Amino acid sequence: MCRHLAYLGPESALGRVLVDPPHSLFRQSWAPRRQRHGTVNADGFGVGWYAEGDPVPGRYRRSGPIWGDLSFTDLARVVRSGALLAAVRDATVPGADNEAAAAPYAAGPWLFSHNGAVAGWPRSLGHLADGLPAAELLSMEARNDSALVWALVLNRLRAGDEEGQALADTVLDVARAAPGSRLNLLLTNGEAIAATAWGDTLWYLAEPGRSTVVASEPYDDDPHWVEVPDRTLLAASRTDVLLTPLKELEEPSRPHDESASAPPKEPSA
Repeated sequence: MCRHLAYLGPESALGRVLVDPPHSLFRQSWAPRRQRHGTVNADGFGVGWYAEGDPVPGRYRRSGPIWGDLSFTDLARVVRSGALLAAVRDATVPGADNEAAAAPYAAGPWLFSHNGAVAGWPRSLGHLADGLPAAELLSMEARNDSALVWALVLNRLRAGDEEGQALADTVLDVARAAPGSRLNLLLTNGEAIAATAWGDTLWYLAEPGRSTVVASEPYDDDPHWVEVPDRTLLAASRTDVLLTPLKELEEPSRPHDESASAPPKEPSA
């Protein structure tokens, strides 16, 4: 599992959002308060941020724990941004992808993170992977479940889907293919945030017209944090937050049993 966070607001040092709060994402790497699966997020971390006038974000990622990176606190102290996405990682399945497996993943204007795990990985998503263009599969940054979920989301975004719709449809497709998966997804383009709550915690803190933070868990004890219900799509900007229930998965239809519903036949003469 992981902990992740996205911020939209006035330009600020990265550290003010990620390090300074008493229960910051930095601290959640070893002492999360609300994490349901796993206890320590020491298998990599990353932050992506947007510079004014440039729609393509920069990233800083490492394969080790955030507290072990001596350069990160300096970077977080001096780099400023009005939009960012960051994550600390607890690897579900061991792998050899190093920092390539650490969120945020990126393409064009988007940054993406997955907090969760795909049940039955990798076999459970084989048929969904078959529907992706070969070039997208070959350009995946890592070989884990999060990277494939990102490829599925990105395929929808490149086809023209709005961010929230791309997340919602991907979650429902993956949940059907791999029941029991945990699919808290987080996406930003630097101007808006989309997220799903599906199997783990998600919260937001909004100061309308000024800033919005969406996070796996609150980074302080401000009473204005709001918990997002499970199976919900969140769409946020600097001015408002909209929550939409994700439709329940349809129960599989049962085969029609004609013998059970047909009237009894008259005995033959």
